[in-house]
Amino acid sequence: MDTATLSVRPIAWTHFDAMYAQALTSWTLDKDTDWTDGAALVEFAGRACYQSWTKPNPATATNAGYIAHLLDVGHYSVLEHGTVTFYLTGVSRSFTHELVRHRHLSFSQLSQRYVAGAGQVVEPAIIAEDPYLHAVFNEAMQGINRAYGELLHALDRKLEAAETPRCPECGDPAQWVQDPTGWECQRCRRMLPGPSKWEVQRSRTSRRKQARQAARAVLPNAAETRLVVTGNYRAWRHLIDMRASEHADVEIRQVAMAILRELSRMVPAVFGDYVIRELGDGTEVAESPHAERS
Repeated sequence: MDTATLSVRPIAWTHFDAMYAQALTSWTLDKDTDWTDGAALVEFAGRACYQSWTKPNPATATNAGYIAHLLDVGHYSVLEHGTVTFYLTGVSRSFTHELVRHRHLSFSQLSQRYVAGAGQVVEPAIIAEDPYLHAVFNEAMQGINRAYGELLHALDRKLEAAETPRCPECGDPAQWVQDPTGWECQRCRRMLPGPSKWEVQRSRTSRRKQARQAARAVLPNAAETRLVVTGNYRAWRHLIDMRASEHADVEIRQVAMAILRELSRMVPAVFGDYVIRELGDGTEVAESPHAERS
């Protein structure tokens, strides 16, 4: 079986019209901040709470300094104004079973009802690095792949037979013919009532969906899936706090670390407080003094 490769790509993020915001208030954004950055929106939202547009305190006069203060005092709600959307591929269904527990994120995931499911898989590193475990895993995945294919074929034939008109005299299933157009019993050579060609085509699409939704019951947690995930800054920080930990599952920790690296690059004022360290097994974790654990 082919193994999938993890990909974590940011595809959308907050745009803030700082010029218009400054025209509405006496607030000015420091020159070191990217004016299209969601971090500017976070600062504006925080200052809007108290109409604190002037900056008498040098420690909070910059965008980075102001956001650092928000994190220090636990004023996390203003982080919810900025969002980032990721497209994740090469992740397993076991991963998404854990990811969807983060209910402040929004998900659009590949449908196994519409997309054939016996494709690539995500093999845990602890299995892949051991020849015997890898062989056992690979044999299991191949068996599942065969079973899935057989189920799809048999289900499609079963559903097709249930929809095909049968001759009332001999009991044989009719066949669709073009001249004359319609259903014909090949033994009795008689035309039979039945669905139109358009209805047959629509039924074929419906059969594929019904077959896949039943056959997917045998697909493994290791099956690769793909999804779009959107979250605000606070939701992403919570995911990182909970999942970039040595106590988290290895795969979701790997994804959380990849997300953190992208967010630290995109919004360093909001995600730059995380410290990355390497564990004895070569994997990484991230920690922040401002972590929310609840």
